[in-house]
Amino acid sequence: MTDKWLDTINWSADGLIPAIAQDKNNGKILMVAWMNREALKRTVESGEAVYWSRSRKKLWHKGEESGHTQKISAIHLDCDEDILLLSVEQKGGIACHTGRQSCFFRQLKNGEWVVTEPVIKDPSQIYTK
Repeated sequence: MTDKWLDTINWSADGLIPAIAQDKNNGKILMVAWMNREALKRTVESGEAVYWSRSRKKLWHKGEESGHTQKISAIHLDCDEDILLLSVEQKGGIACHTGRQSCFFRQLKNGEWVVTEPVIKDPSQIYTK
């Protein structure tokens, strides 16, 4: 496979595209991260999600420290060619660094952000480095 498919993507000025990770089994949105060309290429080649960390300025293989990798089932590109949707199998059921299934664990209720999802595993037990 050539890399020509990467040229279809409408990359941002800084060479990134947002990637939404969605649980392939129940459709739940797990997280949003960023990818550059190399991250997306490695994701396709490895079959596991690889993102670009904007804060650390480096590639980040999801689960490299926690073991909570994301196996790719499908990758979709939106109509404007500027957002990716990754259908994933989330290993360990935890996508968020807070130890929750999803990074979207707060809901606005009556003008307050309310935690609506429990911690599955204490992050101090996940990240031992």
